[in-house]
Amino acid sequence: MPLIVVTTSPRVAPGLLSHQAWQALGSGPVLTGSAAHPHLPYLAEAGIDVEVVEPDPAGLARRAVAETVVWLAADDEDFMRALGHAAVALDEPPLIEVVPGSYDLPGARVLDLVGVMDRLRTECPWDRKQTHETLAPYLLEEAYEVLETIEEADYPALREELGDLLLQVVFHARVAEDFDMDDVAAGIVDKLVRRHPHVFGSVRAESADEVSSNWDAIKAAERAAKGRESVLDGVPMGQGALSLAGQLLRRAERAGAPAALAAGVGQGVARELFDLVRRAAEGGLDAEAELRAAARSYRDRVRAWEAGQGAVHTRDQQ
Repeated sequence: MPLIVVTTSPRVAPGLLSHQAWQALGSGPVLTGSAAHPHLPYLAEAGIDVEVVEPDPAGLARRAVAETVVWLAADDEDFMRALGHAAVALDEPPLIEVVPGSYDLPGARVLDLVGVMDRLRTECPWDRKQTHETLAPYLLEEAYEVLETIEEADYPALREELGDLLLQVVFHARVAEDFDMDDVAAGIVDKLVRRHPHVFGSVRAESADEVSSNWDAIKAAERAAKGRESVLDGVPMGQGALSLAGQLLRRAERAGAPAALAAGVGQGVARELFDLVRRAAEGGLDAEAELRAAARSYRDRVRAWEAGQGAVHTRDQQ
């Protein structure tokens, strides 16, 4: 006789089960080891009796030898592992069939992060007292750490750093009083759909340049709807000076501003730096990225020099 194990995802609303799972739940007595299993009220509503029992892997395996048994699994990997060992240990082990009742969709683990953050905000003294202002430095720090892993091509570390950055987004959304993570996600989803009519609408765009032109036109219409008059509205002036100059130049160029406006800006070194940013942009380069690359090269030289100095010092001691 088979032992049918129906699994469910805690990230899917209870009561939503696959057709295969509903069929399995009607094929024999249904047992579960958790009186708090979220699907119990919905199964009762559907007329399916579920017996809550003490989790006993060996007993469950032996019972399945004589009759078809359905086990409504909770999120307990240790029990499932013990059940498998108990079944294999029998002289005539039952056939174990796993029926997925619900599946995680891509992005489902973000729900776990939202839940963890909600608990931390409620129960942790440090997390509870944070504000947008106190968290701001961490947001910048994590963003720069993501950038560093990309520049170093350290892609295994990139996954971890992206997680740290995502935490900051979820943290700010939890701290906010007039919106939450769903509002944040809904806003960016709406924006992406609106700015990609060639994907989600009837507009045709055969090249990246056409996509970029459509994007700029849509952004211009959005600025006008919000009462913004300048193409430079919305540029964060608090960013690093080189990246700020580069973004201002790009925005102005797309708006058709004459190149002469970028000539002779500032005084002394500032003028030279701004001109270098302009020249980098004309050459298709990002001045911020170029300077960061040069800084990394200098860092490597200093480290090599330090290593050499250490070697010399060691020889002198010998």
